[in-house]
Amino acid sequence: MEKISTSVLETKRIGKNLAKKILQEKKNRALVICLKGDLGGGKTTFVQGFAKGLGVGEKILSPTFVIMRKFRIFSSKKDESFFKHLYHIDCYRLRSFKEIAGLGFSNIISDPRNIVIIEWADRIEKILPSCNIFIEFRFVNKKTRKIIIKQNAGAKKVSCH
Repeated sequence: MEKISTSVLETKRIGKNLAKKILQEKKNRALVICLKGDLGGGKTTFVQGFAKGLGVGEKILSPTFVIMRKFRIFSSKKDESFFKHLYHIDCYRLRSFKEIAGLGFSNIISDPRNIVIIEWADRIEKILPSCNIFIEFRFVNKKTRKIIIKQNAGAKKVSCH
């Protein structure tokens, strides 16, 4: 699926809509979402909208310098989510996949109540499980981005209209 975003608000909306669809799913393992794209491509902006769609009330900043942030997922009583935590990981500064392994990464991705969204996921591909959802951000021009959302063959199809 491809989406075209011409603004920050539109990129956030795409993320928010995808999160709302994901909340309806139940997995037997963590949901791993891998993000790829150049600096300034909209990855963190997308995560901001995605977190809002999950009910995360905290401000989402890029975890470039701390590498990982953990957030509690809050859902309304009528729309109780199976997922309990969002992990936002940024691998931009990593020199080796071993750096993320030391943060308990294997435990995080094995807990089925976690959604793990990874910016610069290609930097840790040696320890990365297969991504449930892979999202690539491409520059079309200064304000426009093409957001390409792919799911692995075993993942349930979701859309983010």
